[in-house]
This record gives sequence, C-alpha cells and structure tokens, in this order.
Amino acid sequence: MHPVDIKAALESAEVLVDTREQITGRAERRLKSLQLPYKRCTLKFCDYAINCTLPDGSQLYDTSRTVTPHTAVIERKMSLDELEGCLTRSRDRFEREFTRARDAGAPIYLLIEGATWENILAGNYRSRMHPKAFECSLTTLMVRYDLHLIFCREATSGELIREILMRDLRERLNNGTLIREQYDN
Repeated sequence: MHPVDIKAALESAEVLVDTREQITGRAERRLKSLQLPYKRCTLKFCDYAINCTLPDGSQLYDTSRTVTPHTAVIERKMSLDELEGCLTRSRDRFEREFTRARDAGAPIYLLIEGATWENILAGNYRSRMHPKAFECSLTTLMVRYDLHLIFCREATSGELIREILMRDLRERLNNGTLIREQYDN
C-alpha cells in the first residue's frame, strides 16, 4: 500500500467498542482518553477493535453487522476480581471468546486495570482463588491463545487501547497483511 494511502487509512481510524461494554462514568473517561472517534457495535469477541476506511473507499469492517475482527482486539477487565470471575465461574465462555479471536487470526490483548503480577502472587484481591491457581490460569491462557497480558492503571487504559490498536493497524497496512472481512456473520 502506498504511504499516502496508509496515512489516509490511519487518519480515518475509529475504535470499535462492543455493545456489551457498559457506558459508565469510568467508561466515558476511558473513551474520551482514546483521542479517536469511536463507534459502538457488536463484536464477535473481546471489547475493542479498530476500523478504518480503505483506499477503495470501503470500510475495513461493516459495522452494520456483527464484526469479526482480524486486526488486534482488546479484552479489558477493570480489576483482578472481575478477571477472577472469568477464570472461575465463566471460564468456558471466556475461553470460547479467545478461541474465536485466535481462529480469526486476531492478536489478543488482555488489559487489566489496577493490577500487577505482584498483586496476584500476594493474593491481593477479594476472591478466594489461590494465588498459584490465579497465576497458572493466566499463564496457561497466555500460552494457549498467544495472549498479550497488560497491567495498567485505570487512567492509562484508554491511551493503551488506542496505541495497541493503531500500531497493529499501521503494521498490517505497512506489510500488506490486512484482511478485509466482507462476509461477517
């Protein structure tokens, strides 16, 4: 792709936010800190993806339908307590989501706000999940789904979401690996 086309595509970028992400005051602050336009739509997996206008004038993803992203996706959790619920009570659903992302070729980032490995290892969370079980569950997911795990403060999650999605989009545009999903189901 020509550098001018890449620049235009990047300038047209908008973040796709899954409709299951509840819009709270916290979410509004995160969306504002994206410093990009965003659009709520139904994503087949995860909470955030990116869309852009391609050189032929078409959109990378047709957001009038359920979107199956092939670019990077981000699953965001607001705390270790929320993540613990996904690793225990709703583990099957959580893993099915990662399986769909992996099968679509979408790099997966799991962003956890207000957390660190040290919090996990020390058991600094409300759950009764044993720290070693928590650690093993997360590292297993990282290996099984080629999952990129990111810990951050709530205040920086919007900026990280933008940077990850934009960098992935730029790399795909530069190296020609961008796949346009024309037939989302």
